[in-house]
Amino acid sequence: MEKSPTLRRLRDLPGIAELERKALMKPRYADVDAAYEFPEINEASRAIFGLTAEEADDVVRPDGWDHIDRKPERDQVMAFEAEGWDVTGENRRPLRMLGHFSQQLWLALRGVAGELPFVPEDDEPDPMKSSLAKEAAAFRRDRR
Repeated sequence: MEKSPTLRRLRDLPGIAELERKALMKPRYADVDAAYEFPEINEASRAIFGLTAEEADDVVRPDGWDHIDRKPERDQVMAFEAEGWDVTGENRRPLRMLGHFSQQLWLALRGVAGELPFVPEDDEPDPMKSSLAKEAAAFRRDRR
């Protein structure tokens, strides 16, 4: 039995949780054009993905691009999960700030532009595999 992969959470990336809190207190943060008024949105985007939403708009999409980045946020949630990302809040609704970061995340996921933040490999051994290895070693010892 293989361990199911853990979804990476957008809200765990640097600055996103803070922007979510600000959007909760001041809903204007979540508006599409809020990056002009709140420079920390673009700063977070550049730090995480290497490009802003405005720069992502200018990126030429490859042939066959499905325009997933332009679909309603609720439709994107399942597509992101299929790619290994959780873009929802604690209530399982799309993050308030998702509209500011979805394009960059899609472009980076598909290798078109930008980059995904580095995450070190999980060094924690899989308990199922380590248990099987111990049992196999014990079996071999007993057979001698």
